[in-house]
This record gives sequence, C-alpha cells and structure tokens, in this order.
Amino acid sequence: MDAEATSEMLEDGRAAPDLSAALAKRAAAGDRAAFSELLAREYDFIFRVAFRWLGARHEAEDLAQDVCIKLARTVGQFEGKSQFRTWLYRLVLNAARDRQRRAGRLPDAADISEMQVADPRSTDEGLERDALWQAVRQLPPRQADSVLLVYAEEKSHAEAAAILGCSESTVSWHVHEAKKALRALL
Repeated sequence: MDAEATSEMLEDGRAAPDLSAALAKRAAAGDRAAFSELLAREYDFIFRVAFRWLGARHEAEDLAQDVCIKLARTVGQFEGKSQFRTWLYRLVLNAARDRQRRAGRLPDAADISEMQVADPRSTDEGLERDALWQAVRQLPPRQADSVLLVYAEEKSHAEAAAILGCSESTVSWHVHEAKKALRALL
C-alpha cells in the first residue's frame, strides 16, 4: 500500500479502522515504513491507555515506550481475528499488569479493605475523580481492567470482554464486584 492508498483509507471512514491492521501485517512482513506509520498512528492510544491504568505520567511514558518495543517484536502475532485495537489493548494491559506485578503493586483481596482514599465529601470534583480512579487501580486486576474499560474507555461489556478475552457476563460480574468493593471504600 503506497502513501496515496493510505491517504484514501484515512479519508474513507469505513476503511480507516482497517488501516492499523493493514499496517501491522506489512510491518510483520518487514516493512519498516509501515511499522513507523503504525507507531505514529497508535502511540497516543498506547500512552492514553497506559496512563489510565497506571495513573502517573512518567510511568505511562515508560510503559508506552516498552509497549512500542514489544510491538516491534510481536506485531507478527497479530492474526487479524479481532480488530487491531482490541489486540493492542491486550498488549498494553498485559504490559501494565506485568509492570505492577514486578513493582509489587498488584493488591490482593486483603489490601483492598486497607486502602486509604481521599474524603469523598471533598468539594473538589477533580480530587474526588482522582481518588476514585486511584481506588479503581487498587482493585484486583480483572475488576480494575473491567471498570477502566467500561467507564474510563467507554467500552460496552461486549467490547471489554473481547479485549480481556472473556465472556460478557464475566465482565459484568467483575464490574458488579468492583462496585461493591468501591462502595465499601468510598
């Protein structure tokens, strides 16, 4: 695919979602220009997702760089069975979980009951929202992933299930359990 064809795909709203998948296939075949274009197209998405999961800009920047390196090694594993963004979500989520695990920051169930969060009666809406997302990041991984995908990323339960590789009812259950845990905390 040349630059003109790429431009046409971007202008055509129906073809645009397939552009990253096409670039990924070309990159897997060794096309460096396609990989560069893929990174340019997806880097902001990678950073945004990393930031949502980690909550700190410097950690998100580091993770985004790690994901870009990993993408170079694993782009050939994209089989096209799902949308490219779904596959990329999994790559970023797994990298975020691995980073948290290495840093010893994945909580177990006992850690949740001991969490300290900001006073929910705070009049500063931004502080409340930050406290809520901080609390969500402390939930068990599948609950946090489900809540972040459904509420922060505005994915449907079906879309979140595709990203997480589970059933829609499993996502619904994780969201329900997370809400119960968050109600107890906040």
